[in-house]
Amino acid sequence: MSDEFRRSILNRLPQMVQTRAPWAEPTNDEDEEEELDEVGELMPVPMKKLEPLSASEFFMQALEVVPPGRDTTFRAYLSPPTASPAPNQRNKQGSYLFCHHGGGAGALGFAPLAKEVLARSGGELGVFAYDARGHGKTRGGNDKDLSLQTLLDDLVAVVEQMWDDPKTAPALILLGHSMGAAPIVHAAPVLQDKGYTIAGVCVLDAVEGTAIESLHLMKAILSKRPTSFPSVAEAIGWHVTSGTIRNETSARVSVPSLVVPSGNAVVWRTDLLATEPYWEDWYTGLSQKFLAVKCARFLCLARQDRLDRDLMVGQMQGKFQQEVMQDVGHYLHEDDPATLAKTLVTFWRRNTTVLVLPAKIGAGRVEAKHVGQQ
Repeated sequence: MSDEFRRSILNRLPQMVQTRAPWAEPTNDEDEEEELDEVGELMPVPMKKLEPLSASEFFMQALEVVPPGRDTTFRAYLSPPTASPAPNQRNKQGSYLFCHHGGGAGALGFAPLAKEVLARSGGELGVFAYDARGHGKTRGGNDKDLSLQTLLDDLVAVVEQMWDDPKTAPALILLGHSMGAAPIVHAAPVLQDKGYTIAGVCVLDAVEGTAIESLHLMKAILSKRPTSFPSVAEAIGWHVTSGTIRNETSARVSVPSLVVPSGNAVVWRTDLLATEPYWEDWYTGLSQKFLAVKCARFLCLARQDRLDRDLMVGQMQGKFQQEVMQDVGHYLHEDDPATLAKTLVTFWRRNTTVLVLPAKIGAGRVEAKHVGQQ
């Protein structure tokens, strides 16, 4: 929902007409509609055909998580730590990067990132990602109920199902992309109250002010997408050719779960237009909630974005770490998973390790005594 998402969708065509940021002056709805109409009149780019890749090349396990009291069976992907926690790790049960995708995306969007994180952490940091309701291979329940409260309740229930005892649960770094930022930010204090160790909260390309200002453009943007594709391979090709996902490897593993068969074609798994009633609720108050969580905070953006007032003040006060990635689109975790993994592993180590100071000078030496001293 960020301005970066808008640009990544609109950049799918060559000879792009100049566009305005949502906050640019002067502007009006007629200008925006005319701009989108001009984009729609441009000639389409020939589609690539890219064959899917198996998730098993990136995640170690695929799970079905059925939390008690929920109406949904969640598809999850897991790569547990392959190495014991280092001696200076605070949590001896290990650590996980817990990932929530954005609207219309899926857990396998984190697949290449998971592989990089596990490698760069020396096997110490595991990765867990799941398809939210109405997405990917998750099934059952009300697919169209993507309200913030439902997403939050689902997330907490999945955590409790995976690690039922907070005392023996691993430390969690909560990572949310775009729409996924809302449930992870709201879930952090809830899980902490239940006794879970939340070592950090990471938000990928979601800024409250930018997102809310861009929402009125979303219906027009979504209407420009193809409604179907002749095959999965061509759906993958569209994502790469359009610039929606710039990494072919990531697209080949993530896109197949975004579409489902329909007759002789494939169509979108998630009806994003049906979720419109929840769009504003996902982002309203997100900045204040992010700044209020009682753990380390990290905001990663695709190119320089305008921070809203709360984030700007928080940044000047040093309340969170901010990084701006280069040469990526809205799906920055797919476009450049290696760079993001390096930053996330550094963030994780900084916030989960105990600083071991060197011994004081003279410590451990035999005490000298004067003659006759007892």
